[in-house]
Amino acid sequence: MTSFRSQVGSLLYLVVIFLLNFLSRIVLAPLMPTIEEELKIGHEEAGSLFFIISLGYCIMLLGSGFVSSRLTHRRTIVLSAMAVGGALLWVGLSSHLWGIRFGLLLLGMAAGLYIPSGMATITGIVSSRDLGKAIGIHELAPNLSFIIAPLIAEILLRAYSWQGVLMVLGIASMAVAVVYAFLGKGGDFRGEAPNSRIVRCILTEPSFWIMIVLFALGIGGTIGVYSMIPLYLVSERGMERTWVNTLLGLSRILTLGVTLLAGWVTDRLGPKQTLKAVFLSTGLATILLGMASESWIIIIIFIQALLATSFFPAGFAALPRIGSPSFKNVAVSFTIPFGFLLGAGAIPAGIGFIGEVGSFSLGFTILGGLFFGGFILVRYLKFTD
Repeated sequence: MTSFRSQVGSLLYLVVIFLLNFLSRIVLAPLMPTIEEELKIGHEEAGSLFFIISLGYCIMLLGSGFVSSRLTHRRTIVLSAMAVGGALLWVGLSSHLWGIRFGLLLLGMAAGLYIPSGMATITGIVSSRDLGKAIGIHELAPNLSFIIAPLIAEILLRAYSWQGVLMVLGIASMAVAVVYAFLGKGGDFRGEAPNSRIVRCILTEPSFWIMIVLFALGIGGTIGVYSMIPLYLVSERGMERTWVNTLLGLSRILTLGVTLLAGWVTDRLGPKQTLKAVFLSTGLATILLGMASESWIIIIIFIQALLATSFFPAGFAALPRIGSPSFKNVAVSFTIPFGFLLGAGAIPAGIGFIGEVGSFSLGFTILGGLFFGGFILVRYLKFTD
């Protein structure tokens, strides 16, 4: 195994690919006020667009093993980045809502190909003693995406339509795919397709279903809330779009470091106690997000983002401890897509629906109440180690 320093270049290629992969899925959030206005759609239809992306992501994340078992992980990564670019171009060139929906489904499917092969490639190019550092660097991509997505949206909207913004990102993704195909290293081995016997075993494990709900809430508290905040603040709170997108990016800066603190707390208190604290505090902050006055809403947005992000170190620490050792990896690979479908898809769609028939404030208040339900579910988790 070569030194970690010698593999940093290959790792950074993956970070850039993952950055564009994640950015392509969440950039709709800061663009959504503009999309609603131009397409003349309601909040419910706007929220459903996030569900469509998540549905495609879930489908392909579950089926990614079948693709990488025929291709290598390296080729799967290239295929994912090229397909993300192609899907963004499709959406950018579509003139009808159904064409846009189909393109977003393809976008989710293309993005879902990446993460299993990306993680497998990382484990193949770095030694086990450097794996934590490598994953830490790789995970900068989604955190940076939350920060720069609103900024990129605002900068590009000065020169392009919202569809033009997506096309620029699509071209960038395809260009990075070409560069990685020629210069990237690692991943020159095939994946494994899921085993049906192991899948049947895990579906009968109660803690597996609890973890799906907990991850749905954790993802909903981060990506789900992030997706709908711009619409909420612009349409219901009357704020100016540029200021909202600036606020959205700034509120995610401190989350870059909060995961380190949350990881330390998880080591000290254990995953269960940490998850209980996270769900209680995030639930309260999310309720306040819907109820806070104009003078407090900005502070609550910052606090809610920090508390919600604290879920992931404890959640990922708890996930491998459920079920028998023979299907721990499958538990991880199945929990994430279903959690993402519900948290990043159903939750923003639900908030959009409530915003359409009632108010966004009520939607965030209900979501906060669901976090208290997550606190109760944590008590019924059973670990095998």
